[in-house]
Amino acid sequence: MSRGSSAGYDRHISIFSPEGKLYQIEYAMKAVKLPGFTSIGVRGADTCCVVTQKKIPDKMMVPSTVTNFYKINDSMGCVMTGMSPDARYLALEAQMIASDFNYKFGYDIPVHSLARRIADKNQLSTQHAGKRPLGVDMIIIGFDEEEGPQLFKVDTAGSYMGYKAVSAGAKEQEAVNFLEKKLKNEPVLDFDGTVQMAINTLQTVLSQDFKAADIEVAVVTKANPAFRVLPDEDVDAHLTAIAERD
Repeated sequence: MSRGSSAGYDRHISIFSPEGKLYQIEYAMKAVKLPGFTSIGVRGADTCCVVTQKKIPDKMMVPSTVTNFYKINDSMGCVMTGMSPDARYLALEAQMIASDFNYKFGYDIPVHSLARRIADKNQLSTQHAGKRPLGVDMIIIGFDEEEGPQLFKVDTAGSYMGYKAVSAGAKEQEAVNFLEKKLKNEPVLDFDGTVQMAINTLQTVLSQDFKAADIEVAVVTKANPAFRVLPDEDVDAHLTAIAERD
């Protein structure tokens, strides 16, 4: 066996290669990008927004039943990027954690606490040979009464961090580079600015102009902290504003 090869070292998640790699985690990260979706999250002054592509794989499917958004509780939701079955499982885990926390303590779980607990679950999958990492990245948005709008990302390896703006999926690095340039001077983004920054980033990195039916947009705001998906009419208005500005 060649020590520079992955052969043998990728058979179990718990085996490190001589280079110090866990190949199954690297494969899981590639699985996140495999479906070809890209998701964007942006945090503004009083708003958090997530946007992702909406692809209908079969013309016979009902479009309203296809989504990458999951509501966790009244004030928190997420966009999943990667393998759809894994996404459903992880979203259910998040809903159960949030519901159990509310039942025990009488108030909603903070966004950072939920992100940490989901990351703990993901990380456990990297320690046991009988498990596999989930092929999905999770971007969570919510509104905290003390901290304001919150944006966190949990990856398949079990890392979690808070962000001003973040991306996941096929064009993740391109989106991050674009966002770094746009947010370099730390502009104060209002509701419209936050939503349009997220949409414009996705349009730019994918080099295409969207119709409202091509994307999904969800927000939480200080004025209305409930996690909600914007209707097509509102998305179309933002797309028009971006086109007129450019």
